[in-house]
Amino acid sequence: MPVNTIREFLQKESSSGLLIIGAAVFAMLAENTLFKTFYDALLGTPVGVRVGTLAIDKPLLLWINDGLMAVFFFLVGLEIKRELLDGELSDPARIVLPAVAAVGGMVVPASIFVYFNHGDPQAMTGWAIPMATDIAFALGILSLLGRRVPVSLKLFLLTLAIIDDLGAIIIIALFYSSDISIASLVVSAVALTVLFIINRSGVTRIAPYMLLGLVLWVAVLKSGVHATLAGVVLAFFIPLTRGGDYHNSPLHHLEHILHPYVALLILPLFAFANAGIPLVGLPLSYLLQPVPLGIMLGLYVGKLVGVFGFSWVTIMLRIGKLPEGSNWACLFGVSALCGVGFTMSLFISSLAAEEAGTALITQHRAGIVSGTLLSAVTGYLVLRLFLRNKQIAE
Repeated sequence: MPVNTIREFLQKESSSGLLIIGAAVFAMLAENTLFKTFYDALLGTPVGVRVGTLAIDKPLLLWINDGLMAVFFFLVGLEIKRELLDGELSDPARIVLPAVAAVGGMVVPASIFVYFNHGDPQAMTGWAIPMATDIAFALGILSLLGRRVPVSLKLFLLTLAIIDDLGAIIIIALFYSSDISIASLVVSAVALTVLFIINRSGVTRIAPYMLLGLVLWVAVLKSGVHATLAGVVLAFFIPLTRGGDYHNSPLHHLEHILHPYVALLILPLFAFANAGIPLVGLPLSYLLQPVPLGIMLGLYVGKLVGVFGFSWVTIMLRIGKLPEGSNWACLFGVSALCGVGFTMSLFISSLAAEEAGTALITQHRAGIVSGTLLSAVTGYLVLRLFLRNKQIAE
């Protein structure tokens, strides 16, 4: 991946992380002040689109979660495809450490949640919530440390988070789909077939892909499979090269256009819509209930132990090596930052709520916010303490 592309990506993700923090704070203020009525009414505003007999009627909250987040997942799909074909994920030697660390960062948090909630089928719908890493939020924390952070350490976190996103996509597809509509799946299959044909025919105009992508999104939305997956699938049909020119490829062009909108608008808006937690009357002991405790410890302890522990084993076995310019303390700090699960954890929480009802949504959010805050503070303090004070050239 070109150096300028890496820097541009990291800068936008860092800015996005800071905006997400601000949006989450505003959401919690709105939910716990006189603005609660307006906040709830805004998110519950009905929005409908009708074309003939086809109608999509949802509250504004679900348009954000199912519609705007499909754009986010489309961008994630573009990034994964680019990384697989022409980036960090295309080099087996460089992918081993973050890949193994990502697996540890998914298995251990999920295991902790299952340990606390295995006897409650309704609670178990949230087992995947602590598995996610919010790359924008985590890089936003890293940005507070300035140029002292080695680029290699940022790339380790970035690559790990991309693999983490891929794992989340697979989990959503396998475990958070219900009431399947065969007719809608047939329409989806037709759209995918046409996408495949135009891709193999060398079509590089973006408009046909976007038009078919809209059809695919509506069909997947009506199928019972979560609509955001349409964005990921569509991304894999977008051509990466145009006559061998990477920088002018449709994929690179779309990624360049969408990134600022996703990073600076969609993700903060999603955080504002989903982070409102009613704190009035909630004692600290609330966090000791199995669901919030499982999520909080899954993010804070599970991510740290999973990422750092699996990385340590990989390095000790000489399968991988420490990121250049870093040390064990830096790796520990970044492993802690992987517990910043915020937006992706909230998104999986919204899917779990669709499966089990909204009764657990406040417990989910309490666990996510507390686990994220603990991880962010721990990661920041460890890195601030152990990173060299002199600037590290990027």
